[in-house]
Amino acid sequence: MSRLRLTQEGLTEWLRRLGNIYTLYGPVLTGSYHEFKRLQDPGEIDWDYSNTRLSPKALFLPPAEKMFVFSMDPDDPERAILKEAPKDFGPRLVVGIRPCDAYAMKLVDRNFITPQYRDPWWEKRRQETVIIGYGCNDPCSTCFCLSVGSGPFDTKGLDVLVIKVDGGFSLSFCSERGKKLLRREPLGARALSESEERSLQDRRAHAEASMPKFWDEKLVATRPLLDIFNAPFWEDIQFSCINCGTCTFLCPTCWCFDIQDELWQNKGCRVRLWDSCMFPLFTLHGSGHNPRSQKLQRVRQRFMHKLKYYVDKYRNGVACVGCGRCVQFCPVNIDIREVMRLMVSHCQCSL
Repeated sequence: MSRLRLTQEGLTEWLRRLGNIYTLYGPVLTGSYHEFKRLQDPGEIDWDYSNTRLSPKALFLPPAEKMFVFSMDPDDPERAILKEAPKDFGPRLVVGIRPCDAYAMKLVDRNFITPQYRDPWWEKRRQETVIIGYGCNDPCSTCFCLSVGSGPFDTKGLDVLVIKVDGGFSLSFCSERGKKLLRREPLGARALSESEERSLQDRRAHAEASMPKFWDEKLVATRPLLDIFNAPFWEDIQFSCINCGTCTFLCPTCWCFDIQDELWQNKGCRVRLWDSCMFPLFTLHGSGHNPRSQKLQRVRQRFMHKLKYYVDKYRNGVACVGCGRCVQFCPVNIDIREVMRLMVSHCQCSL
């Protein structure tokens, strides 16, 4: 059965039963914004949310994470020896992730799970997490996932896709891991009728029509890197930026981090912390030299990495999933869609 239909009560009860096996996480309204939190009960999920302010990337790459602990006690025979900090890698079920955010984690996998280098903590969390996505019937005005290889009902990176329909929800099982969830068959589930299938297709068409495609990746990919790097429009883009880092901290595909050792009395820990290419100290060398000491250089780095360097390296799309968070929350209204437009326009004029 490719798709099931459930009432909201049936879906909540099914998730409640799965909570006996998995630790559940889902979108919960906290103050003025939604965020992914550990659920005491799946009834806490707000199915009317648009998207979280912070992406669920934080569940896999925490903003601050203890990597190792150590002692500096002079009487400790294991003084200054790093020991891995305890971590919980139990099975998890993350419910309600938007398709753009699920796709983002597949992009980040290319950095943390490679033939040469593997981040064991990212990889273990990815392996132990089942992802139930939530389709976007009404994308926000700042969303543009369709332009960057995803879509409001995209299934890349998902195990199950939930779509809100009249009177309940539709469930599509997208992976073998997702199909295993059917061992605890949802109560009251039934197959979608032909009319309900048509209704789903109409919803998809409506959602996609709200996001016209405007990004020509192939045109930018074929242009010489330095041609875009030295383009004059970067001066205009950087003018209003205040290097606050909001865009990078909200972005589901930014993976930069710093590592610091912190000490209190005789106990210490090595901590991994989110970092941002927008910060002046990000590229400061021990020698005192900073290759990106100017704001223009930092702003250009952010957009060139996502829209050109990544494209040239992987030949598999841009490092952006169109979630629109940076557009929505930038305090000076810098819009990555406008940057895309300027890059395409420049490439067209250079032909």
